[in-house]
Amino acid sequence: MMGRCFPETYLMNYRTRQFWLGALETLPLILAAFPFGIVFGALANSNGLTFAITAGMSSMVFAGASQFIAITLLANGTALPVIVLTVFIINLRQMLYSANLMHHVAHWPRFVRAVLAFWLTDETFATVSDRINRHPEEPGLRWFYLGSALFMYSFWLFSTILGYTLGSQIPGLSDWGLDVAMIVALVGIVTPALKLRADWACAAVAFISSLLTFDWPQQSGLLFSSILAICVGMLLSRSGKTNE
Repeated sequence: MMGRCFPETYLMNYRTRQFWLGALETLPLILAAFPFGIVFGALANSNGLTFAITAGMSSMVFAGASQFIAITLLANGTALPVIVLTVFIINLRQMLYSANLMHHVAHWPRFVRAVLAFWLTDETFATVSDRINRHPEEPGLRWFYLGSALFMYSFWLFSTILGYTLGSQIPGLSDWGLDVAMIVALVGIVTPALKLRADWACAAVAFISSLLTFDWPQQSGLLFSSILAICVGMLLSRSGKTNE
């Protein structure tokens, strides 16, 4: 009896350790993102969004940079189709993250992959990728990923609610400028992942194009720059495979 229980107990303890390890290794990035969630909630409040819509956006969209951009576009009176398309284009980087992780998660159940794909963020991708680089054959990666993603999700939702609540009590909270700082933090997270020529070309094209199209109406320059950078990346990737 004890012989049968021991492996099960060990496995449960191992999974629990991996879960908390994932949460712990993501904690610095979670703490860095926490103020941004507060400012997002405050911005949503100051722009007239209801509590339900604000909390719903953080719980169902769960994409910090895209949420800030969506709020900005809404405040500028941008048409809804443009907002949806812009957010979609910005979140296409998640496809690159997924492609990078696919080899390591392909054997997981489809439902598990679907749930964890929804929780995939820049912070979790950076943490999980670092874990894979240090421990390529880690059997508990699923639980490590879950710990990272679940804690990031919980803290983001909590910070949004806190920001929305404080936004009506602390004057000027939405003017702290942390929405800009979040973009800077995102660049800091993504930049180490730029290893190939195509990666750097995409970043350079997006940066230059966004400067040149900054004054385009309804933030359409952002959408154009994103699409242009994606096209450049695809062309360079295909060219590289052809040369190989």
